[in-house]
Amino acid sequence: METPPLSSLQEEGEEEPTVEDSSAFSAAAVPPRPATHSHSLHKYAPLDWSAYFDEERRVAILDTDDVFNVYTAGSEGPVVFCLHGGGYSGLSFALAASRMKDKTRVVAMDLRGHGKSTTNDDLDLSIETLTNDVIAVIRTMYGDLPPAIILVGHSMGGSVAVHVAARKEIRNLHGLVVVDVVEGTAMASLVHMQKILANRAQHFPSIEKAIEWSVKGGPLRNVESARVSIPSTLKYDESRECYTYSTPLEQTEKYWKGWYEGLSDKFLSCPVQKILLLAGTDRLDRALTIGQMQGKFQMVVVRHTGHAIQEDVPEEFASHILNFISRNKIGPNGVEIPGLIKKWQH
Repeated sequence: METPPLSSLQEEGEEEPTVEDSSAFSAAAVPPRPATHSHSLHKYAPLDWSAYFDEERRVAILDTDDVFNVYTAGSEGPVVFCLHGGGYSGLSFALAASRMKDKTRVVAMDLRGHGKSTTNDDLDLSIETLTNDVIAVIRTMYGDLPPAIILVGHSMGGSVAVHVAARKEIRNLHGLVVVDVVEGTAMASLVHMQKILANRAQHFPSIEKAIEWSVKGGPLRNVESARVSIPSTLKYDESRECYTYSTPLEQTEKYWKGWYEGLSDKFLSCPVQKILLLAGTDRLDRALTIGQMQGKFQMVVVRHTGHAIQEDVPEEFASHILNFISRNKIGPNGVEIPGLIKKWQH
C-alpha cells in the first residue's frame, strides 16, 4: 500500500496525528516530537558528515567486488566500531562520534545495501553475510593486530554485533554494546513489519522534505542528527522525479527472522563485557531477565528517546559508551585517554 505524499504533513500549529512508530523493528513507546515554529525548510537543510567525522574511507575487500564505506573520527584510544540498524547508515552515529572522538577512535561503516557501500548482492542481508562483512572490514582495516575494539550495534546492527562477537574471530575485542534490540520483542514485531514499512511516507519532493518527515512523522526526534543521517538513506528516483529510500527493506523479509532468532542466548554467551541500552523498560525477554539477575551484563534504560537512541540523545549515548569503556578499563596497551579516570593497564 502506498502512503500519501509528504504534502499531507500537517501545517505548523495543527495537531499532529497519531502514527505508528516506524522505526525499523521497534516497539518502543513514541516520546513527544520536537515542536516546529517555521514554514521555512532551511532548518531541514542537509548537514555534511565532515563536521562530525574526520575522514571517509572506502574499504575494498580482497578477492571480492565488495567496497564498504566507512566514517572515522579520533586518533587515540580504543576503537568504537559502530553498526547501524536496517534502513539507517553509518551517519546514524555522527553526532555521538563528534562527542567521543577526543577520547576514542570511532568507526561507523555503511552495512551492505546501505549508504555508499557497494557489493555484488546488496539485497543479501542475511545475518551470516552481514557478520562476514564486518569481520572482513575489521581485518582489512587493522590486520592481525587490531587495537582494542568495542562493538556497538543498533537494532539490526546490534544483532550483527552480537554475531560478530560470538564468532570469536576478532582479536582484541573487549566490549559489546547493543542498542535497543531484544529478541522477544523483535520476533513478536516481525509480523507487523511489512505494514509498518508500507505505511511510511515513501516519496519526497526534496531531501529537506524527507528530513522534515523523519522528525515529524518518522523514526527520529533530533533535527540535527536527521539533517546529517537522512540524506545518506535516500536515492533519487528519475522515473518519479522524487527521492525515495535507497535500501528496500521490504524485499529482505526472508532474512528478518535470522537477525533475531536466538539472539538473547548468543548475547549472553559472548565472552566480553556487555551493556544493553534500551529505550523502554518492559523490553527484556526471559533469557535476558535471568541473565541480568545473574550479573551477566549491564542494562541502562534511556528516557525520553525513540528507537534510535544514538541519534535522539547523542550526548547521553556517548556518555554511556565512555563510561562503559572507563569502568571496564578498556584501552590499547595502557594508552591513556584524556578525560577518563586513569591510565588503563593490561
